[in-house]
Amino acid sequence: MKKVGILRGGAWGNYGNSLQDGADLISYVNENLADKYTTVDIFVDRKGIWHINGLPVLPHDIVHKVDVAWNVSHPSLSQILNNFSIPNISVPAFSSSLKESRAMLREHIANAGVTMPQHFIIPAYQADFDGPVEKFATKKAKEIFEKFGSPWIVKSLTEDVSMGPVRGRESSQRVSTSNGMGVHVANTFPELVNALIDLTAQAGGAEHGGSILVEELIAGREGVMHSLSGFRGEDVYTFPLSNFSEAEKEKLTLLSKNLHTHLGDNHYLKSHFILTPNRGIYITNIDFIPDFGSNSHFCKSCDSVGAKAPDVFEHILNKAFL
Repeated sequence: MKKVGILRGGAWGNYGNSLQDGADLISYVNENLADKYTTVDIFVDRKGIWHINGLPVLPHDIVHKVDVAWNVSHPSLSQILNNFSIPNISVPAFSSSLKESRAMLREHIANAGVTMPQHFIIPAYQADFDGPVEKFATKKAKEIFEKFGSPWIVKSLTEDVSMGPVRGRESSQRVSTSNGMGVHVANTFPELVNALIDLTAQAGGAEHGGSILVEELIAGREGVMHSLSGFRGEDVYTFPLSNFSEAEKEKLTLLSKNLHTHLGDNHYLKSHFILTPNRGIYITNIDFIPDFGSNSHFCKSCDSVGAKAPDVFEHILNKAFL
């Protein structure tokens, strides 16, 4: 039975997401592949100290404890695994940078024939420097309004930035999220100001950095494409879409494959597209870690082509040995 190390945590900004992604992978293996694999929880705390099953260890201690590792922490940790010749799965450093920086991603994917909605990032509010919240929010709203028009999506960057934007709402609303923060859709300038005030004024946002992402809302049909490297004999295999015309499917499949190749040596890519009647195709988000949840879009896509999600997991895992 092979031992699969799940490397998560670390002293980086995606700490919370990394913990959850790792926990999800551990649960999936234990529930679906326990007859073939045993999991080893490799946790790196915010101080950079490594742990195995809760006990502090040195990185070289894992050499004889795992056969392969799936790194959902920072890509730099994979270099440590490589130094000890431990086969591993990880998002390449450049791809990780693209996911964390929408500005970099927007610039990079332009060469792949697709664009992104315009966006504006507001740094964390500092009362001593920025003055009253209302004045700060109005000033930033004017800067946004001069850059691009309504409607806008407004959300805290303490949220999971991989989640797709809220679409199709008739008026400005605040959508609750699991940690109490919110996502707003604003259609007018006053609604934009109020959304910025709401997110800026929240104590939780300030404690966690409080940066805010404002993005133009693109009206259109959303399509999610999943692509895998080396699956079913194809360099890049894409899972087919439903509820789109054949011409649309062909165009999105080509774009998805181009993006997969263009974004580097990734085992997996999830691409969120918006098809518009007059403005072409936009991409709103990317992700490099499959969601193996039983009701996830990815697992349903696997089912649609007769592929079992556990087999896909093993496919990704086995490529680490190549």
